[in-house]
Amino acid sequence: MDLHQRQQFDFLFATAVERYTERLEQRNEGAAQALERLRRDPEGPGIWLSEFVDALFEEFLLGDPAGAAFVLQALERRPLPAQAELGGTVRSALSGLARAAFSELLRAKAEEALEQRAAFAGTAPEPEMQRAGL
Repeated sequence: MDLHQRQQFDFLFATAVERYTERLEQRNEGAAQALERLRRDPEGPGIWLSEFVDALFEEFLLGDPAGAAFVLQALERRPLPAQAELGGTVRSALSGLARAAFSELLRAKAEEALEQRAAFAGTAPEPEMQRAGL
């Protein structure tokens, strides 16, 4: 991937993480509750990870094979996502793989961002060692 394409992808991904975590916090009454719900069910009420990724792909014009290839180039070193649907046409396989890989990475980064926000807000779950008095 060329450096300018990498820069474009990094901007796209940072924008996605920021938008997604803000929505999760608003819909779930704070970062701690959003984090817990995201970990429990990424497709559940108020979380809707796949719907967010689908809307983002449409907004950033990534819904065609070239857009999918752009995302896959940026994520070339990541393992194949388990939930990727590869049936049908090459177009649908590329799109499914790109969306699944992007969703997986977005979920991980959203969890990190929500953990930080919850910690700064003082609502982060207490670590086991602190509860035990260690």
